[in-house]
Amino acid sequence: MSTTETTRTVSGTGTSQPATAAATPKITYGRNGVPITPGGVKGHGFRTYEVHQRERLGESTAKIKAGQLISPEFVRNPYPFLEILRENYPAYRDWLENSYWITQYNDVTSIFTDDANFETRPKRWFYGIESYGRDLRQELPVLFAQAKGIDDNAAAVAEEIIADFSGNGRANLAIDFAGRYALELLARVLDLPKADIGLFSQRYWRMQRGFNWEPNAEQDGLAAIRELTEYFRPLLAARRANPGSDLISAVAMLDADGGETTAEDLVITLLEQDHETLHGALSNMLFLLLTHPEQLDRVMAERRLVKFAYLETLRHSTPVLSARRFARHEVERFGKLIPEGGMMICSAAAANRDPRQYKDPDVFVVGRKDLCQREPRGQYRADGLPAGIAFGLGAPTKHPAVPEDRPRSLYAITRDTATTAASILLDSLPNLRLQAGAKPELRSLRLWEMHTCWNLPVEFDAR
Repeated sequence: MSTTETTRTVSGTGTSQPATAAATPKITYGRNGVPITPGGVKGHGFRTYEVHQRERLGESTAKIKAGQLISPEFVRNPYPFLEILRENYPAYRDWLENSYWITQYNDVTSIFTDDANFETRPKRWFYGIESYGRDLRQELPVLFAQAKGIDDNAAAVAEEIIADFSGNGRANLAIDFAGRYALELLARVLDLPKADIGLFSQRYWRMQRGFNWEPNAEQDGLAAIRELTEYFRPLLAARRANPGSDLISAVAMLDADGGETTAEDLVITLLEQDHETLHGALSNMLFLLLTHPEQLDRVMAERRLVKFAYLETLRHSTPVLSARRFARHEVERFGKLIPEGGMMICSAAAANRDPRQYKDPDVFVVGRKDLCQREPRGQYRADGLPAGIAFGLGAPTKHPAVPEDRPRSLYAITRDTATTAASILLDSLPNLRLQAGAKPELRSLRLWEMHTCWNLPVEFDAR
């Protein structure tokens, strides 16, 4: 991650310098923007760097090595390593990745909601294309078109996909249903030609996998961004001439600051949106229900519990394991002096299993009593119950649950969509069960990527 470094030359520090220091200093920066040689663009010299280094001398982290946090074992199952961090080093200084791991629930939520001291950087920053296009996700016409497209098509897309395999008696629900559902629903929201869905899905997937500082994936993702831009350019012009109610038309007709919207704006808007929560949570929920038959029996007997199964899935096995936040300026937190640009890895996976918040946190319990069942406000309801942290859906909304002047939040829309899709699936596949001998598991394909079930072979009574 931070192994690629750049050296910049800056002029002046704003302070009187001795003659030997009068020459223009050179500063080496890691990929996350942290200066790693003395210099400092702001403030007085390199005080932050000195303190940063001194902390290392008195810190003992014998129970874990930084290399374990990027190991194949961590990619497959991060929970044992995260428990060590949470219970022993809740603000762990990761010298290998040049970052801090934050793992206790209250600490993670405090960083996640503290916009005065920390910021979330967009995916295009990781790509190095910050000026490529505008992110239009907060524009109300775009939000309305997205919400309407999802609500109008959520049930129909699920029924169409299930119809393709319901007569077979067997399926891989991770690929044939959960993965396919999220992409085909997005294509429907964009009102893409049916023949284009396959190529669009391939390009969209490559684009979403390229921003995690893996060189080959990054180049492939940049190529996908260019390909999607050229694909959308004539579509955007056509929708501008003859608009509909879809998301592309909403972008085409938008009266945005900075002039007429472009295909680059549309692609950046798609890049920045969450694509992991619906796919990952749906797959993980089906995995958890099928591997916990007593919980599946409860859901089958009382279908309203599907929503509670989804919420418990977000807590127990969240698909988005962590979020990276960056210090806006030098700030002291958790007894440490965090330098400007310091990267905080906020672990939802560790926080959502914090025993300080949840009883028996490693146990999957549909309808558990210590979990917030509504949309969180600052991750807590008024009665004090915590919610499962879901980074992919952004910060908790500040608007009412059913606002009059804007759509429901993405948190609510994704929850309702996953509940609709799972309910239709359970109604459509009688006697649903794992295939004999199947041993499904959750894992990420690469470090920092979605943690979900990629192989969920099931049997059912064919219709």
